Amino acid sequence: MRTREIRAAYDRDSITVYQAYAPAIAAPAAEHGTFVPPFSRGRMTWIKPSYLWLMARSDWARRPGQEAVLAVRISRTGWEDALARAVPTDPDRRVFRSTDEWRAAFANAVVHVQWDPERSLRGQKREVRSIQIGLSRHIIDRYVDDWILGIDDITPLTRRIHRLLQTGQAGRAKALLPTERLYPLPPSLARSLGAD
Repeated sequence: MRTREIRAAYDRDSITVYQAYAPAIAAPAAEHGTFVPPFSRGRMTWIKPSYLWLMARSDWARRPGQEAVLAVRISRTGWEDALARAVPTDPDRRVFRSTDEWRAAFANAVVHVQWDPERSLRGQKREVRSIQIGLSRHIIDRYVDDWILGIDDITPLTRRIHRLLQTGQAGRAKALLPTERLYPLPPSLARSLGAD
């Protein structure tokens, strides 16, 4: 069974990743089509292609500071550039020969990769793992200025899906989820990320 794979909404040129922020950051980002102050370029930001993973993390946009959900469309060129620079957050033996080798690589990493349990519609952990990518302050300018193609505030959609789920209409809720499919990784990238 494949346990580490990237599933995402994507087309020939772009891939959609999700982030949750306070409205003070999300509203200007959606208005300008990229991140603007008060968004900070001085700290790591995490992007996730799994909508349901972010729903578990943000509790359906109800956690403080995560009340707005953004669908950020970025270029596949930028996404794969980030993946090529990424170092796993743990010394994965599929990627590194030793803990020392991992430590040396991680100390200089500008992008982090983490594999977390994917989530079901109701938030339960699944066997398959989902990727999240941490962009450090050393590369965040590329993300904001070059890779982002557009940003949509999908908080109303998120609230609608959650409301349907709460009222026992899981089928209707599921029908509104973004369509995510297996993202084709070049073999060299799959190896460096520890993907299946």
